[in-house]
Amino acid sequence: MTSDKMHRRDFMKNATLLGAGMTIVDAARLAAQEEESAPPPPAPAAGSTTEIPPLAGTVPRRKLGSTGEEIPMLYMGGSQKFDTKYDKLLHRAFKLGINYIDTAEMYAQGQSHAGVAVFQQQVGRKNLWITTKAALTGTKMTPENYKTHLDKCLEELQTDYADMFFMHMIQSEDNLEPDFLKMGEEIKKSGKAKYFGFSCHHGNVAQLLQKAAKVGGIDAIQFRFNFRQYGDTELNNAIDACKKAGVGLLAMKTQSSIPNDIEKVVEFQSKNFNLFQAKLKSVWADDRIDAAVSGMTNVQVLTENAAAAMSPVQLTMNEFHQLNRLARLTAPYACLGCNHICESRIAGKLKVADALRYLMYHECYGDPETARLLYAALTPEERDFDGLDLSEAINTCPQGIRIDKRLRRAKELLLA
Repeated sequence: MTSDKMHRRDFMKNATLLGAGMTIVDAARLAAQEEESAPPPPAPAAGSTTEIPPLAGTVPRRKLGSTGEEIPMLYMGGSQKFDTKYDKLLHRAFKLGINYIDTAEMYAQGQSHAGVAVFQQQVGRKNLWITTKAALTGTKMTPENYKTHLDKCLEELQTDYADMFFMHMIQSEDNLEPDFLKMGEEIKKSGKAKYFGFSCHHGNVAQLLQKAAKVGGIDAIQFRFNFRQYGDTELNNAIDACKKAGVGLLAMKTQSSIPNDIEKVVEFQSKNFNLFQAKLKSVWADDRIDAAVSGMTNVQVLTENAAAAMSPVQLTMNEFHQLNRLARLTAPYACLGCNHICESRIAGKLKVADALRYLMYHECYGDPETARLLYAALTPEERDFDGLDLSEAINTCPQGIRIDKRLRRAKELLLA
């Protein structure tokens, strides 16, 4: 590992959310980074109307855990509708070497599967890496039901197999008990999925990663990981444990999105990358991460993200510090999903983290339809907060989120 890579790793593992000024060691690292060779012309800022020329080359690939497979370090998030005749975004991504599509049974109310089914017929199933996911809750969360839902996914995708099948959005360590791990082995032996894993993004990500590393049987994990989590000792230890166990690590929620007008409070400045590219680069700078998923909904975003992946230029320490500053100043709008903290301080069954995540879909992802559908699917007890005492939950939130105001905002926008 080069000295520069060690600097970046050390920074990410030891950084705090901008509590103190730069140390002498930080200054030395910054000076070393600034001596990097001249970068290529900067990419246009996100949202620019400037036409981006076609990229030359393809997105680099990395090995996925101990599977022996190589996947693009940037892959396509499938939580959107794809054109069922000819989806130009998928074809453009494919030409850039992004042949990994991450879809799920619940994405776009099944229309994601429908679009991917057509696309794989157009370019050839063997030329794609397709993962799909099934989310089960309550009494439905059994190995047999997961198998049933996998069959449904394959039918909708019009394929005999998935390259990976994920238990989607799991929160309980019960999903890593022997009966579920046995199910994973049976699925692989049946040929319906080459590999088996899970996705998670609630407050117990570190605990789930640690257990997966311990029990075995998990080929890869898709988990929330972004610039806001530098210096999270518990999460870093869990990542190290998975890496040592050969578990593939796939980063999601890399943008840690908040409303654009709030994010502009901190003006990110770089001669190399826009803010969205920098967030991805900060994830890829951690060589324990095998790849990152991105919900790329238009050609501009696709091209910018691919350009960032293909660029050999790394973030400077100054850019890392800017991301840390952004994390601190915008923390009150960024829910980390640690629902075990706030919800345990509220009487009843209020789903704070879920409601704020759906609000993010509306405010940041530009997907009000999905946001409203998911919010409406919450029961009245999980959604209604009128008359509840939220003071203790607000006081214990590690991000300092005014939970009452954000829940009120969610109700105004999503309960249409």
